[in-house]
Amino acid sequence: MAWFSQNGRDLPWRETRDPYAILVSEVMSQQTQVERVVPRWRRWLERWPAVDALAAAPVAHVIEEWQGLGYNRRALSLHRAAQHVSAHGWPEDLTELPGVGRYTADAVACFAFERPVLPVDVNVRRVSERTGHSFSPAAAQALMDLGKAVCLARIPRCGSCPLAAQCPSRGSRFVPTRRQGPFEGSFRQRRATALRAVVAGTKPQDAEAVASLARDGLVRVDGEAVFLPD
Repeated sequence: MAWFSQNGRDLPWRETRDPYAILVSEVMSQQTQVERVVPRWRRWLERWPAVDALAAAPVAHVIEEWQGLGYNRRALSLHRAAQHVSAHGWPEDLTELPGVGRYTADAVACFAFERPVLPVDVNVRRVSERTGHSFSPAAAQALMDLGKAVCLARIPRCGSCPLAAQCPSRGSRFVPTRRQGPFEGSFRQRRATALRAVVAGTKPQDAEAVASLARDGLVRVDGEAVFLPD
């Protein structure tokens, strides 16, 4: 915690206990670099500052605002989660919300509702496994930043780690984890290109990508025309 007080990242959602704002940050940060998320999170909350505002927004506007963040199904899930909360309130079990898995539920529970649960993302898991230590929820953000900046996946910076003195993994090197396939040339890229065309008001030429987007509810097809959902 002393290390975190000097080295922690200055992230705007760490300054709030608003569960909606924290949920938006967590969903945006899934597989997207935090540096890219910060300005988009601010813009999102300027446009929809409360969960009821997002719930009432047309889904087409939500998809448009999400462009550039990747994995557009996250936008739909976030919109549906907002509608659920607007209609029923925040559930005790946050995994009942659309698109909210165990980690995201625990993060919102810990950071917004101050429940005694440690959200375990890839960084928290790495530090916990390497040290063999059980940490309290109070250390969650410190562990996230330690794993991000010091306890790296392949070659950890043990010389800078505040836990190194008692860490059984100190000085170890690790096999690189399997990375996701490249975006360039992938079907994910084709879907993204097709969706951008729809957002821009032009007709996408990739029928397979359009069909996939339609199955996910990201577009609707009417004959030869392709539109964003209502």
